Amino acid sequence: MKNFLKFAGFILLTSNLSADVKDLYRQHCQVCHGQKGQGGLGSSLVDGQWTYGNSDAEHAEVITRGLPDMGMQGFGEILSDKEIRSLVIYIQELTRQADPAKAPRNHQGLFQTQHQQYRIREVFKNHRKMWGISFLPDDKFIVTEIDGALRIITADGKPAPPVKGTPEIARKGQGGMLDVAVHPDYLKNGWIYLAYAEGSPDHCITTVVRGRIKENTWVDEETIFRADEKFRNGAGVHFGSRIAFREDYVFFSIGDRGRQQHAQNIDYPNGKIFRLHEDGRVPVDNPFVQESSLPAIWSRGHRNPQALAFRPGTDELWSTEHGPRGGDELNRILPGRNYGWPTVTYGMNYNGTPITEHTSLPGLEDPVWHWTPSIATCGMTFADGDVYPGWQGDILAGGLKAQVIERLRIGPEGLAEREVILKDQGRVRDIKTAPDGSIYVILESTGSRLVKIVPEK
Repeated sequence: MKNFLKFAGFILLTSNLSADVKDLYRQHCQVCHGQKGQGGLGSSLVDGQWTYGNSDAEHAEVITRGLPDMGMQGFGEILSDKEIRSLVIYIQELTRQADPAKAPRNHQGLFQTQHQQYRIREVFKNHRKMWGISFLPDDKFIVTEIDGALRIITADGKPAPPVKGTPEIARKGQGGMLDVAVHPDYLKNGWIYLAYAEGSPDHCITTVVRGRIKENTWVDEETIFRADEKFRNGAGVHFGSRIAFREDYVFFSIGDRGRQQHAQNIDYPNGKIFRLHEDGRVPVDNPFVQESSLPAIWSRGHRNPQALAFRPGTDELWSTEHGPRGGDELNRILPGRNYGWPTVTYGMNYNGTPITEHTSLPGLEDPVWHWTPSIATCGMTFADGDVYPGWQGDILAGGLKAQVIERLRIGPEGLAEREVILKDQGRVRDIKTAPDGSIYVILESTGSRLVKIVPEK
C-alpha cells in the first residue's frame, strides 16, 4: 500500500466544506503542504518520507486526531470518516503524479525489465477498436471490434472480412461486441463464445452465446446466458465481460451496469461472475443454486471485471476489475464469496465524493492487490511455459488509463513482486497467452494494434 503522510505544521482552516475532495484538500491541506503536496509551511506529502505510519488506517488516524505537538489539529469533528477516506486516496493520487510508474528501459526497441528482455512486434493494425482476442488453429487469431465485427486474422497479419451473421449488438458507451473465446476443444467441436451488449442502447445488458464459423459466416448459435428483460437498463457502463474455461465449465463476468447496489443482490445479474456448463446448463453444485433466482452466479460484489484467467495447471480463477477513482482490484475468485462492492472499496467517486469509509469488513473478501490511484485495469494473463523464463507463472495485468502492463508475482503471503514492464505504448485493452506460450496484446489509441511480445534470448 502506498504510504502518504508525513505531517508537520498542518494548519486547520475553517470554512464550508465542499463535496469535492479537491476542495477538501484546498481548504484544509494546501496552505501547509502545497497545491500538489510538495510541501510549504509543512513538509512534503509526496516525497516518500513518512513519520507517522504507513497504513491507510494510520494515515486516517493522523487526519482524525491530529498531531498537537507538531501544531496540527485533528479533523475528526468536522470531517466524516468518508471524507477522511477521500483525502487519503487523493494524497495517494498526488504521490503517483509526483513519482509516476517508471517505464522499462527501451533501447532501440529492446525493453529491459527486471527478469526479461523483449521486443514488440506488430501483427495487425486496425483503424477500428478491437476489444478481445482468442486463438484459432494454424496460428490464426480471432478478434472482436467493439462496434460489432468479429474478424479472423492470419498468422502474417492479414485480416479477413468481418464474419457475417454475428449477433446484433447495442453500441453505447462501453457496450458493444466484447470478448471472444475459442473453446479448448475447438478442433473437435468448432465452438466459439461471444460476450456482447444486447438489446437497444436504452435497454441493454451483457449476453453470452456460442456459435460456429463456416465459410466466414456465424452459424449454429446457442444462447449460454441471457438475463431477463427486467434487468436491462440504459446505462452505457460496466458491461464486463471476459470469458474463461475450465474442464467442461465456462466462466464469465458482468459488471454492475451502473447500478452498484445490485452487485450485492444475488437475484440480480449485475456485478457478478458466473459459472455454467459449456452448453449453458447450471451446475448443480454452484453456490447459490438453492438461494438465488440466478443460480449461475459464482461470486458477487464486483464492480466491473474486465479480466478473467485461470492460473495454468490449477483451478485458481483470477480477475482484475475496475474500481472507481482508486481501488482497482486483483482478486482470486472463489465460489460463493462476496468481493465487497460497494460496501467496501479503496476508491472514491470520480467527483471526489466518498463512497464508504470501509476498505475491509468481516465476511467480505479483501483484494490480493489494489491499485490506488487506479490504472483502469483491463485484460490479464499468466505467463506460462518457457517462452518467457523470467516471468514464468507471473500475472501480466493491463491498464487503460495508465497505459501500462504490470507484472505481478504472487507468493504464499500475497504480492511478492510488482513492476511495470510496458508503458506509454497505448491503452491496454486485452492480454492473452497463445497455446504456444507467446503473449499477445491489444493496444488502443485512435484505432488499435495487435502486438506480440517477443522475448530476447
